[in-house]
Amino acid sequence: MIILGIDPGIAIVGYGVIEAVKGNFRVLDYGVITTPKEESTPVRLKMIEESLSKLIDRYQPENISIEELFFATNAKTAITVAEARGVILLTAITKCGRLYEYTPLQIKQAITGYGKADKKQVQQMVRILLKLKEIPKPDDAADALAVALTHAQTNRMSSLFEI
Repeated sequence: MIILGIDPGIAIVGYGVIEAVKGNFRVLDYGVITTPKEESTPVRLKMIEESLSKLIDRYQPENISIEELFFATNAKTAITVAEARGVILLTAITKCGRLYEYTPLQIKQAITGYGKADKKQVQQMVRILLKLKEIPKPDDAADALAVALTHAQTNRMSSLFEI
């Protein structure tokens, strides 16, 4: 099964594509989609949609998993990231049809076995589970791989949204 994991954002969207077969995982690709802060929000959202569409077309994932948002302070940032997340959700459900969402707590639990694990612990386990020599960089890409692994590890059979 090919899984695309996404760590949403407006300036940086992390993505990780893995293949999961009988409990074995293989990285197909990972990286980030970036948008320039000097561009307007609508232009940045279009850039995210176009880049994500190309990724989905290239890898044809059977499932897409995305991290749910967690914000505590800056409302303006939260709104623009939520707008980007909306574009990501719409693109994913339109192009793939199988979309799963995971909270940061669920991701930490699935990857490390501990819901309060710190970022470095999660990244180290991503490296180990995917048999990589180094922790994937940048952090957003490592986070996206963790989201994809969470879906593979939990092996949920019914999607939250399915066309």
